[in-house]
Amino acid sequence: MDEAPKSELNIQEQLAEIWPTCLQVITRPHVFFNQMPKSGGFLPPLFFMVILGLATGLIHTLLTLLRLSPGGTVIGLAALILVPIVVAIFGFVGAAILFVIWRVLGSGESYETAYRGMAYTAAVIPITAVLGVIPYIGSILGLAWMTYLIVVVSIVVHRIKTKTAWIVFGAIGALFALASLSAEIAGRKMAGRMEAWEQEHQDRIKQLENLQDMTPEEAGKAMGEFLKELQEAAEKEKK
Repeated sequence: MDEAPKSELNIQEQLAEIWPTCLQVITRPHVFFNQMPKSGGFLPPLFFMVILGLATGLIHTLLTLLRLSPGGTVIGLAALILVPIVVAIFGFVGAAILFVIWRVLGSGESYETAYRGMAYTAAVIPITAVLGVIPYIGSILGLAWMTYLIVVVSIVVHRIKTKTAWIVFGAIGALFALASLSAEIAGRKMAGRMEAWEQEHQDRIKQLENLQDMTPEEAGKAMGEFLKELQEAAEKEKK
């Protein structure tokens, strides 16, 4: 199933292949990565990652607008632009890191092969974005699934021993899971404090919403008092 290098990207053809590719990566990863061409250019896998990143960004936006995911409307809409860009950049960076690890473990495959293997694991990121709605467990499930796919790529494409692949990438996945859990706990605590602060200072916030109806002196005084309260809250948080 070798693929000739392509200098141009057939967008219509690549779009038609996205769903079948996702389905196979999700349901039959061993088969997909065993048949995956190890060469054929960077454009097809990059295009695949960007489209999946766009789908993931759309999901983040919808979840934010439905208040199922933290963040305001602006952050939710920004996800449509930022997520595909981040996914595309992370693909090259992540592939470089994995390439080094695989080489250390004995793989003789090229960086292009490492990139292609990394890129097609993006098939699951829209689903992991939805899983992220589940507090704490969702992000861990997503990381576990991605770790499993990386292990499959390691075994099938790079011919790393199964036990070695699980030990190395299992340990890396566990570290990422702990970091993700700690970040989520901290983020939810901060969100809770902000919500409590907003409820406590509703009158002040409503006052600021009417700045346009105040005189410059009144607006300046209201803003000064608001900033003072913010500073006091920050100092109280430090203690």
